[in-house]
Amino acid sequence: LAAPGAEAIAQRQRDAQFHSVFIVQRGLPVEKLEDLRGLTFTFGSESSTSGHLMPRYFLVQAGIDPEKDFQGGSNYSGSHDTTWKLVESGAFQAGALNEAVWEKAIREDRVNLSKVRLFYTTAPYYDYSWTIRGDVDQTLGAGAKEGIKEALLSMQNDPLGKEILELYAAERFIETENENYNAIEEVARELGLVE
Repeated sequence: LAAPGAEAIAQRQRDAQFHSVFIVQRGLPVEKLEDLRGLTFTFGSESSTSGHLMPRYFLVQAGIDPEKDFQGGSNYSGSHDTTWKLVESGAFQAGALNEAVWEKAIREDRVNLSKVRLFYTTAPYYDYSWTIRGDVDQTLGAGAKEGIKEALLSMQNDPLGKEILELYAAERFIETENENYNAIEEVARELGLVE
């Protein structure tokens, strides 16, 4: 974490086992990541873990250099919803996005599955977290960090907390720690996305 002493303290349950998905225009003979070579491809936002960083990592692991192996190089749609819409419309042949966004779009019947299909789901990785500054106790008073952490971890016990959790599509938050995010940081460094 960039801020000295910053600590990941809580996350949604789903974020302990998060996935990205790869989608492709229906009718294309794509069954594995290696089959994407030579196609047009879009990531989501350049700063997104699930729409860019981790999909790029899995592509590289499959032997694909997104800058050289995709027709026209990499594209960034700017958002997960835009990614599936671009593939569905035919503007791009394939793309990668956040699994939760894809699942919600399917549930809400917003995706034309006669035009686009999911063909690959990544291995799980840790995603979003609530992170707190290392100097919070000095700034807000002794015990502030533990108080904030406890408030997050007990939200499901309070009516207002339950409403907030609904906004995050979560039943509750669970504890997490910095070490859970080491792999993502390592991937970002390997790919030259952070120093």
